[in-house]
Amino acid sequence: MADAANTFTCFGGGCVVFVDGAGSAGTPEEAVTAATGQLLAWHAQFSRFTTESELATLNGDPRERLPVTPIMARFLAAAIDAASLTGGLVDATMLDEIEEVGYKSDHLRASLALPLALALAPPRQRGGPAPEERWRQLVLDHDAGEVTRPPGLRVDGGGIVKGLCADLVGEMLADHDGYVVDCEGDLRVGGAVGFERMIDVTAPFDGSVLHQLAVTDGGIATSSITKRSWLDGGRPAHHLLDPATGRPAYTGVVQVTALAPTALEGEALAKAALLSGPDGAATWLRHGGVVVFDDLSHAVITPPA
Repeated sequence: MADAANTFTCFGGGCVVFVDGAGSAGTPEEAVTAATGQLLAWHAQFSRFTTESELATLNGDPRERLPVTPIMARFLAAAIDAASLTGGLVDATMLDEIEEVGYKSDHLRASLALPLALALAPPRQRGGPAPEERWRQLVLDHDAGEVTRPPGLRVDGGGIVKGLCADLVGEMLADHDGYVVDCEGDLRVGGAVGFERMIDVTAPFDGSVLHQLAVTDGGIATSSITKRSWLDGGRPAHHLLDPATGRPAYTGVVQVTALAPTALEGEALAKAALLSGPDGAATWLRHGGVVVFDDLSHAVITPPA
């Protein structure tokens, strides 16, 4: 069977596209090339670190109501849906807060050693929604292709963009025999033949394999506090914020991998589970997954029959 693959840097990390067999996107090589180009184009469109991106333009526009492209409209709809699904735990309107704790550059890729970060971290606390619920101020008019929001309310693509883009490329590759799209930890798996893929869940402490998840058609997403971590005024910080406090979340859970029908839903469920702490994480993993705790232990959550 003919197959092709490409590993490249996108969305601030490593991305992979793998395709089995020919389909509407061409040969496997042509399909991989097309998918790679599309992901890189979306990365440029959604980057908050360049003034030329559509996201930066949206965030800086002084108008209350403004036009958006179809892909931006899909992102904004996904952001609203993710916040609604998780009761505000996944909140894309926290760009100001994440910049305030030091995440202002796409070059921030170093990681503070997790044992040190946990030793310096504040007492563990379950996350919660922001009281002001700014995400409710995003109003999307699909027919007009416009969004209404208070000027100055800025949005961050974050993991929502990664999950959405993995799913969209999956749609493009759906009639090929098989495919795997990995957008820096948000995966979409599928294809016409229905190959079963074994996906490794690795430990955030040493990279060892904790568990394997079998996926034929669906999404897998991982949220972790170990990537892009740093010291902020002597305090450990990372890119996953507790909306209730606007500070990096230290809940007693350091990583969650969630299974879901789509990568986008998996992204929302994984982040909500991590923010919910050890007592609440499993309730979000309705399709199954793996939770890793502060003490190096982990739990495999089996989906209901």
